[in-house]
Amino acid sequence: MKNIIKGIIGILLILLATILIVQNHEQLSKELILKVDLKLWAWETPPMFVYLVMIIVFLLGIFMAGFFGIVERFKSKKRIRVLTKENREKDRELNSLRNLPIVESKIEDKGLAEGAQE
Repeated sequence: MKNIIKGIIGILLILLATILIVQNHEQLSKELILKVDLKLWAWETPPMFVYLVMIIVFLLGIFMAGFFGIVERFKSKKRIRVLTKENREKDRELNSLRNLPIVESKIEDKGLAEGAQE
């Protein structure tokens, strides 16, 4: 059921993107030049269409999100390893405490012992 809902949402998003592209084709087909002008360095891109810039920025965003996701995954794996090691140590400690012999010691209540002597 979840896959069907995801599929329907995906189809609707593609349909929406197609409608937006068709309706705004003229604006997206305009050429633009990106410029960087610093005191010591100046750079400008060759003329590009707006939709090409949008695709490049979208792919760059996917790449960055993937990179940060991988970094986060490595951090999570490291944390899991540390917690697993800690858990094993706690289990060993618990098992060693379980295996201690049970020693009963007689506890005498002084009040009862005095009352019995009278």
